[in-house]
Amino acid sequence: MGMIGEYARLTAAEFERAVGDPDWAYRRVRELTEQEWDEEPPWDRARRFDTDKMWHALDFLLRRIGFPVDIVFGEEEIPGAEEWSYGPPRCLTPAQVRAAADAVDATPPARLTEGVTPADLAEADIYPTVVWERGEPVDEVSAHYEALAVFLRAAARDGDGVLVWIS
Repeated sequence: MGMIGEYARLTAAEFERAVGDPDWAYRRVRELTEQEWDEEPPWDRARRFDTDKMWHALDFLLRRIGFPVDIVFGEEEIPGAEEWSYGPPRCLTPAQVRAAADAVDATPPARLTEGVTPADLAEADIYPTVVWERGEPVDEVSAHYEALAVFLRAAARDGDGVLVWIS
């Protein structure tokens, strides 16, 4: 299966509760996952999102251009949160979600991958390295970035906070 970048949008009230009660947050994320499992709502209505295995490439490319918000790993720790898979979840507060949405508005997908080849990602040992070693195009990273941008804009529009983790 591999490591997947995961996101959950929570209303402001849910977000506050989640930060204060990580066990409740885990249960709420499971509920959201079950609710959307078959429905697959569009990204501007979805409460759950994932970047599949492109999380590491997204992180590498966003850091490379000096993106101002950590939308891959989250900006804040959740006090007392235990591991959900590969470490504890982190979060973006509603204000950080707004800043992230503004930053994606100012950062077209082409800027993310400009001048970057699959060989560059393989050389940097970006997960999943086998994809880049095969010479797969970096377009898949751009596609995940575009979908994440829609998700973050919707979260910002609604004043939501976002939980982030790798599973």
